[in-house]
Amino acid sequence: MSGGFLEIILEYINTVFLTFSVLLFILFTVMGYLSTLNSIHYRNKNSIGDLSKIMASPLAPSITIIAPAYNEGLTIVENIRSLLSLRYVNYEVMVVNDGSKDDTLKKMIDAYHLEKIDKPIDPNWKCKPIRGIYKSTQASFAKLTVIDKGNGGKSDAINTGIFLSESKYVGCIDVDCLLKPDALLHVVKSFFQRSKKRVIAVGGVIRVANSCKISGGTLEEIRLPKNWLARFQLLEYTRSFLLGRMAWGRIDSLLIISGAFGFFDREIAIAVGGYDTSTVGEDMEIIFRMRRYMHERREAYTIEYIPDPLCWTEVPEDLKIFVNQRDRWARGNLETLFKHKDMFFSSRYGRLGLVSYPYWFFYEWLAPLLEFFGILSIFLFWYLGILNWSFFLAITATIYMYSIMFSFYAILWDVYTYNEYTKTKDILILMLCAIVEPICYHPIVVWSAVRGNYKKLFRVKSGWGSQVRKGFARAS
Repeated sequence: MSGGFLEIILEYINTVFLTFSVLLFILFTVMGYLSTLNSIHYRNKNSIGDLSKIMASPLAPSITIIAPAYNEGLTIVENIRSLLSLRYVNYEVMVVNDGSKDDTLKKMIDAYHLEKIDKPIDPNWKCKPIRGIYKSTQASFAKLTVIDKGNGGKSDAINTGIFLSESKYVGCIDVDCLLKPDALLHVVKSFFQRSKKRVIAVGGVIRVANSCKISGGTLEEIRLPKNWLARFQLLEYTRSFLLGRMAWGRIDSLLIISGAFGFFDREIAIAVGGYDTSTVGEDMEIIFRMRRYMHERREAYTIEYIPDPLCWTEVPEDLKIFVNQRDRWARGNLETLFKHKDMFFSSRYGRLGLVSYPYWFFYEWLAPLLEFFGILSIFLFWYLGILNWSFFLAITATIYMYSIMFSFYAILWDVYTYNEYTKTKDILILMLCAIVEPICYHPIVVWSAVRGNYKKLFRVKSGWGSQVRKGFARAS
């Protein structure tokens, strides 16, 4: 009796994992197809016409780049110099010093000749106290505004910038990101290329800048990261941004824009209350709210995605910092999904409720947990002597080979479309990363997600954690 019951349980578990694996194969194949179509469409659409002259005109729409800064004294001067060198006329760089404890503010004041100015502030706007607003006395730095405020976290700092900005569009980036000189041209063009739908947000691909060489805040030479952990993240970013988000963009169902490079229609961002300061997944959560806001008002809208390599940032090279980052992402994911749980399989929100939300629920949230407990089950079944070796080896080999094939496709498609890494050696190294990633890197990602979910579900107090950056290599 017990033996028959155990066989039923094992058969059920095998069926669940087989079904889940088949669905993932189908999903990722469809995503690869959709992303390819969208990439080709984007390249063809942007190969015609040159909007740089129009977008460099003083009549071009205004845009404010908001860059929160906390203890960035080592690199803040050069990072601001990079933002001030963008090819666009009507833009403002707003650096929000979020209660830094080092010399971040002093270095900005000294380097850019800043003086405190008077500006009316609405006391009803919820943010930490603003201690001062600074502008430069030199005309060459007229685009720069510095806000000094009490520490309230990244979301609070961005909200402060959104409120104080007077531009039509606002961009939220990490202060240490490197933007290509023509980045704003692509962004503003994306806001205006639709005629029947209102573009409420524009996101873009994030490239890994570790080991790259820069000079004067400008990317001089693109290099493959020397650190292996950074290489794995580069491969992961390539899959995620070039294939995953391009596919969701194709069916107008993006539910996240990276906090390192995200631009918004300021009117809509303010209408939904700005970023949620109670979550660590603020970049995902605000997209949920903005989409809901437009859906509930039945207004035609869309979110654009730019695959061009416009934004370069440094990724963690330290394993502890990396795990903390992914732990935080998992907590933010769960917080957002729970907060907007009424969207789950809701036809009211169209594809968002019927396709996008279920994907985030089953794959982004549930899949790591299934993998973790699946691995524990394998060891348990092996210990009890009831492991079905033929089924286990067959499904493991199938999943492993498919994951490698998908990564290879992402690498080769990146070479075909943008070809940032031109050396054959670099491509072969990335392919080697794809081969060993499921064994060496992916288990760390799964463990980080499990830890993040554990902290959130059992209310273990945990914040953003620290990100210690090494800085980019300087061109000699």
